[in-house]
Parts: sequence; C-alpha cells; structure tokens
Amino acid sequence: SYSAGSKRLSHLKNPMFQIDEFACGTICRMRARLGLLFILLLTVLLHAQAEVEITSEPSHHQIFENATVRVFKVEIPARAATLLHRHRHDYFFVALAPATISSEVPGEPPSTLKIQQGEVHFAQGNFAHAAKNLSDQSFPHVTVEYLKDVAAHKTPPPKWDEERALHVHMNGTQDVLFVKDGIRVSDFQLQPGGMVHNQHHPGPRLIVAVSDVDIRSSASGKSTPIQLKPGEVKWLPGGGTDMLMNAGKNSARWITLEFH
Repeated sequence: SYSAGSKRLSHLKNPMFQIDEFACGTICRMRARLGLLFILLLTVLLHAQAEVEITSEPSHHQIFENATVRVFKVEIPARAATLLHRHRHDYFFVALAPATISSEVPGEPPSTLKIQQGEVHFAQGNFAHAAKNLSDQSFPHVTVEYLKDVAAHKTPPPKWDEERALHVHMNGTQDVLFVKDGIRVSDFQLQPGGMVHNQHHPGPRLIVAVSDVDIRSSASGKSTPIQLKPGEVKWLPGGGTDMLMNAGKNSARWITLEFH
C-alpha cells in the first residue's frame, strides 16, 4: 500500500501536471477578463447605437423654427423615459406640470430635479442624455433651443437693464427670472382684465403659454389677439412698444424669452 501511495503521490507531483494546472488557471483568468472586456465594449456600443438626434426622439415634437430658435413640445409618460438623445444647442425648458425628473448622461451619476408648473430651466448644449419621468403623471414641457448659442458665446450680447426683478402691473405680475446667452426670461401672470402697460421691446420675443392664454397686444393703435393653449408658442417681432391685456375669463400665465 505504501508503494502504491508513493506512486500516486509521485504522480501528483509530476511537473507536467503542475504546468497543466498553471496553464489552465492562467487561461481561465484570461477568458474571464476577456469576457468582462466584451461585456464592457458591448455596453459602450449599445449606448452609442441608442443615441439619436433630438429631432428623431419620439417624445419631442417640433412645433416652431426660425433662424433664432427651434421649439419642441415634449411629453414624457408617467414612469417612462426618453431615448438617449443629443442636445447640440443651449436650451431652455418650460414645465407645464409638476414632476420629478432624472437626467441620465452616460458615464455620469443621474441628476434628479423636482419641478413645479411654470418653472423655467436652462442647460448648456453639446451633450446627450435620457430624461426619465419618476412621477405618476405625465410630464409635458416645452424645449426651446437657441440656434445662435455659438455666436453668443464668442460675442456676448448687450446686457439688459434688469436681469432679476419683480414688476407689479394692473392685476398681474412680471417676474424677471434670469438671463442666459443674452436671453431674458420672464414669468407673466395676469388676472382677467389685467394689463401690462407700454413695454418697449428692442428685439423679438417668444411667448410660451403655461395656461390657456387669451391676450391682446395693442401697439400704434392696432390690437392683435394672441390665443394659445398650454405648450403653444408665439413669435413676436421687436422694435416697438406695446400694451398687453388679458381678454379672457380666466387668469393667464406665460413665459417670455426676450432677444436682443
């Protein structure tokens, strides 16, 4: 028995088998590493393949475009997300309902934002993300891309006389929120019959309706009706002075983006 056991022990100590075991361990480790590398590359490729232009993202519906802005009406269903899409320009978005949103940029931790109706946010472009609605109700909003952002970065537009202010008008208010890329953003709220008297507009402006809007713009003796549903927009030329009146039966709220 000792002799047989010695043979078995000698057999196990055979250098040939030690080399085989070493080679097997090395190969297994290499295969495991290659497998992890393959999964990582596949994940990167899937992300790259999933990225789409904003115009091809199904939740984004273009509703207006000119040489200055491109506007999208966006609606993200409850507990749903957009596709990974690219923003090539700086943009503003106006919330039409409250929501909690997660912005997910590949390679970065998600950023969560709790938003109230009528809030306006600004983001610098040239990035891709997916927007996920964490709420139990849909999240409608309006995205306004500024198509002249590169020029604004190189040559900043003139400064506004006010970049943050609250004006009390006849049965209404104008909250000047902020200025980005030379664009001044204001939140207007007018009760029925409320008026904004004689405001001068050196450049054009974009009105984004947060609620139903039924207002009249009066300039040089001419009255122009502006009737919008939530999420609809109106581009108005600049260079004049006008008065706005809420001609509707309900309070009206809209966001104005003013351009030089």
